[in-house]
Amino acid sequence: MTRAPQARPPRVRAFAIVVIALTIGIVIASMFVLDATASAWARHLPRWFTDPFQVITKFGLSGWFLYPIGFFLLCLAAIKSPTLPPLAQGVLAMLAVRFGFLFAAIALPGLFVTIVKRLIGRARPFVGGHDDPFLYVPFIWQPAYAAMPSGHATTAAAAVIAIGAVWPRARWVMWIYALVIMFSRVVVLAHHPSDVIAGALVGIVGALSVQRFFAARRLGFCAGDLRPYAWPSLKRTKAAFRDAVIRPNPRAA
Repeated sequence: MTRAPQARPPRVRAFAIVVIALTIGIVIASMFVLDATASAWARHLPRWFTDPFQVITKFGLSGWFLYPIGFFLLCLAAIKSPTLPPLAQGVLAMLAVRFGFLFAAIALPGLFVTIVKRLIGRARPFVGGHDDPFLYVPFIWQPAYAAMPSGHATTAAAAVIAIGAVWPRARWVMWIYALVIMFSRVVVLAHHPSDVIAGALVGIVGALSVQRFFAARRLGFCAGDLRPYAWPSLKRTKAAFRDAVIRPNPRAA
């Protein structure tokens, strides 16, 4: 018996490659013309302006996404059973694929950045009392030298792509969230603008790569144009959870 050939998502267009190259160029240019100016501006901001961003920036941590998604996936694994009706198994499998995609699309770019930023060893603004956008100490593995790329920006950008891919109507809300988080990283002097731009690039490319991986296997997305498959109806979802939670015990028969 021959296996069906694996579907292929659409090829990466030349336009996307150009955008990535331009973004990398913007990152490099920012190091020369923007980073020092932005950090000096942020350092002289009044407390009434910066204090709210000290709170806002914490919402860029990946745990705000990964913990609830991971918990939901564990719940799905706990209630899934081969004794369930086929319809209930199908609904739970569809939910597992979608939330599994969300978890992977946010977690993998974040994991990549967590490792790479410590290998690069770029200093955060005003480490040592002065701001030097070109201060690098590679392989030092210290938080003060883990600026490039920004982990918060990576998480925010990956969340935009992942959540927007599953719920397209939420994209504009997610973009507002991401831009506020990215801006906050400069305001609280945790990163230079180039760190934020680099993190956003990694988050977007990483999440899109995960989406293409899922689409190539027809998991949650159409292979041809990356459109998400339709969600199961609320009625079927409720019925699936009801069957999973209140299923009869076969030993009691």
